[in-house]
Amino acid sequence: MEKARSRLYQFSVKTSQQQEVELAEFAGDVLLIVNTASYCGFTPQYKGLEALYRKYHDNGLQVLAFPCNQFGNQEPGTAEQIEHFCFAEYDVTFPVMAKIDVNGPDADPLYEYLKVYAPGILGSTNIKWNFTKFLVSRDGNNVVRFAPTTKPEALTNRIENLLKAS
Repeated sequence: MEKARSRLYQFSVKTSQQQEVELAEFAGDVLLIVNTASYCGFTPQYKGLEALYRKYHDNGLQVLAFPCNQFGNQEPGTAEQIEHFCFAEYDVTFPVMAKIDVNGPDADPLYEYLKVYAPGILGSTNIKWNFTKFLVSRDGNNVVRFAPTTKPEALTNRIENLLKAS
């Protein structure tokens, strides 16, 4: 299992300002990684994601939002437009990262890893829609995928259990 941990923390991602961030910086935190969109039926989940972040951030929860325009052209904006929308509409304070692809030949390497490590129903690997969630344990060894229909507040018990684990 150590190999899986080290692999997860070898990835780097970009902030909305195109600054490189090593995932190793989040080692020891519980991660909730979500592909997001501003014009999706699930967009109100930003409110629930922010509530989780505010409630558990000081205990080690990091929410990382990855805007994605691959599903119904529901995230067409620039990084600045996306950040403004998230803050103005949902008072988001967690990191909104650079826009990425989650499927296909240009899929972000982090998402390629997450999709294989935590496949969906019947072993499917592709992300089906916006607001697919990956919950990652503090040590990076456990990754669980949740469907877009899973509301953030439904993850409370799992997050609390992961935060209690050493």
